Amino acid sequence: MEKRKAAKEAAEELLQFIKESPDCFHAVEAQARRLRAEGFEELFEEEAWDLKEGGRYFVTRNQSSLIAFKIPKWDFAGFHIMASHSDSPSFKIKENPEMESEGWYGKLNVEKYGGMLCAPWFDRPLSVSGRLAVRTEQGIDVRLVHVDRDLLMIPSLAIHMNRAVNEGYKYNIQKDMLPIYAGGEGKGTFLKIVAESAEVGPEDVLGHDLFLYNRTPGTIWGAEEEFVSGPRLDDLQCAFSSLKGFLAGSHPDCVQVHAVFDNEEVGSCTRQGADSTLLYDVLSRISSSAGKDGQAFQQAISSSFMISADNAHAVHPNQGDKADPVNRPLMNQGIVIKYHGGQKYTTDAVSAAVFKELCGRAGVPFQTFTNHSDIPGGSTLGNLSSSHVPVRTVDIGLPQLAMHSPYETAGVLDTWYLIRAAREFFSSCLRAERGSCRLEAARL
Repeated sequence: MEKRKAAKEAAEELLQFIKESPDCFHAVEAQARRLRAEGFEELFEEEAWDLKEGGRYFVTRNQSSLIAFKIPKWDFAGFHIMASHSDSPSFKIKENPEMESEGWYGKLNVEKYGGMLCAPWFDRPLSVSGRLAVRTEQGIDVRLVHVDRDLLMIPSLAIHMNRAVNEGYKYNIQKDMLPIYAGGEGKGTFLKIVAESAEVGPEDVLGHDLFLYNRTPGTIWGAEEEFVSGPRLDDLQCAFSSLKGFLAGSHPDCVQVHAVFDNEEVGSCTRQGADSTLLYDVLSRISSSAGKDGQAFQQAISSSFMISADNAHAVHPNQGDKADPVNRPLMNQGIVIKYHGGQKYTTDAVSAAVFKELCGRAGVPFQTFTNHSDIPGGSTLGNLSSSHVPVRTVDIGLPQLAMHSPYETAGVLDTWYLIRAAREFFSSCLRAERGSCRLEAARL
């Protein structure tokens, strides 16, 4: 009973975090607020870093990626890194977005961001969030914006006008998925609404990165309240769990690193994505501050470990044939270790063994995932990031249903499991030993 109570409390805290994080920018800001409250010092890439032994710091890039780290001492052995991502599939609002329809409706021109399930976006309250680039007396400023009210809807076409819709329909984004926000006199006011939400004048808005988001609140449900559903579980569930474990764990011989990248859903090939130099830049600056030369930095990398945390597919109760015949993860049955023969996931025998040992020490179960051999799967952070920072990496995630829907479902226990595993990870230290490795016992 105590486990279930703790897990429900963690799930409730997760849903509050998701509510504060309607987009990647707000997800990073929500974590930055928590880090500041915990005494972490914010750093800026354009400034020199005066790092100190025992210091706790964080830095953001593009306002949508974040790396936080703790330096126990200058003579550290390596880095323990847990990586997740801040973005989720959505619809991005195009430039000059306002469109008129039938001489009365006001609607918005949007495009896909990432690969989403389109059907669940219909007929539910939506709104807009993101950021604005604003003209000020000091220059160009960037303001986060969140229109915190029901503003938009994407209406379905009545079945009377397409009797065959339930037999399958191919959605045309430019035609079918444009949201309406006004009728009659409300047309032409979208920029004004967004600017007012950011407390600026519409004439001062020079640019925007705005997204639709689902307004339906998250919920805990099921016969024993075993399920949690809400928007953006992929991947805010992992980002939240990583941060909780990061704040709770420590080890005197290892630098702990909590990394959250943007743009995973569109390939990570941006200056703030996992396939950028962001992680390398931060780790190398830490190493340089510690007085390590190039060879010493490479030695530290060899004794480092990364957990790439991005949610995984649970076996679907109505579509079990889509899952692998043997490796069939279920919600609330533990953290999923992900394998792929083509290296879309970086897990190998050694990195899996390390993570299994961590789970054993944390007292949490684990499962395995492999794709059905006839169904190609997606990729994630680990293999892209390791091309820049070649550390041992394991790809893991929490099992969920309806991935890339605007309303996803996961297990209440699993967030709690990952928090415990993350705390164990950040309280441990991996040491490379001539082709092998040794995981020092956690120090909680």
